[in-house]
Amino acid sequence: MAEAATDTRLNLTESAAKRVQFLMKAEGNPNLMLRVSVSGGGCSGFQYGFSLDEARNDDDILFEQHGVKLVVDEASLDLLAGSNVDYVEELVGAAFRITNPNASSTCGCGSSFSL
Repeated sequence: MAEAATDTRLNLTESAAKRVQFLMKAEGNPNLMLRVSVSGGGCSGFQYGFSLDEARNDDDILFEQHGVKLVVDEASLDLLAGSNVDYVEELVGAAFRITNPNASSTCGCGSSFSL
């Protein structure tokens, strides 16, 4: 399990960190981390995945910001390097959202992208 290198950093906004802290309290589990992943699929080729996890895998990179742990596997990090993970609340709903500088296009809902 590796620590993050500076050039592959994922940035977690304060809003996203507060949401993770809220979910940790709601679940009653202070060991939960936000797991961010990328998988094939979605309307643009790749799609983002978010889950709460308390386990780290051997290929996970750990980031800690605003008192919250964020984990991402090495393969996903290659596609996410330099991205911002945010939590937004809008009239249509609330969700984690990624701003990915590596994406050449993003679908309208913001949950998938292409390179």
